[in-house]
Amino acid sequence: MLKIQQLTGFNSVGKNKRKKQIVLTHTSRNVSDYISSLKNRYNGKYDKTPHFIIQKDGRVFQMIDPSFYSNILDSEQQNKTSIVICLENLGWLKKNPLNSSYVNWIGDIYKEGIYERKWRGHFFWEPYTDAQMESLLELSLYLCEMFSVPPTCIGHNVKLDGIEKFEGIVTRSNFTTESTDLSPAFNFDYFKKILENEPV
Repeated sequence: MLKIQQLTGFNSVGKNKRKKQIVLTHTSRNVSDYISSLKNRYNGKYDKTPHFIIQKDGRVFQMIDPSFYSNILDSEQQNKTSIVICLENLGWLKKNPLNSSYVNWIGDIYKEGIYERKWRGHFFWEPYTDAQMESLLELSLYLCEMFSVPPTCIGHNVKLDGIEKFEGIVTRSNFTTESTDLSPAFNFDYFKKILENEPV
């Protein structure tokens, strides 16, 4: 059963109960640093807040009420009609030539298994966890039912023209080639099939 832990002290900019998309992103750093930056940047007035964060261990945290919105996405209309779920993940990694570790864009060290695939100028990626996938599926279905968002998704992370008109679940990388979330390490095929109740 899905358990959602409420966190307080995060900023939204408005309220809109009419949602048509769930947008998947990731933190690009460890979750404690990410949450701290959301709370403390701009003297506590930072307003680019996701609605939910899912840690690597599958725990789900709610930062702002999904009926509200922040400025986390690129347009006001997109923000108003979206619910943003952020997965803890370092994103793309660079191999440290001196040892067997990897680092992300801010120097976080990573020593676990990696996912290798050339995409958008990068080769190495931190995998998403099975626990995250299960919590994401459960949370997505819950939100789809609550806000009448169709339980379907694009099923890939490639930029798609007209994506703002799609009703369902998308990723930030579907909107722009500048974004690398979600990365190729995410199992889109499994997610889409479970979400749409198809045989895996």
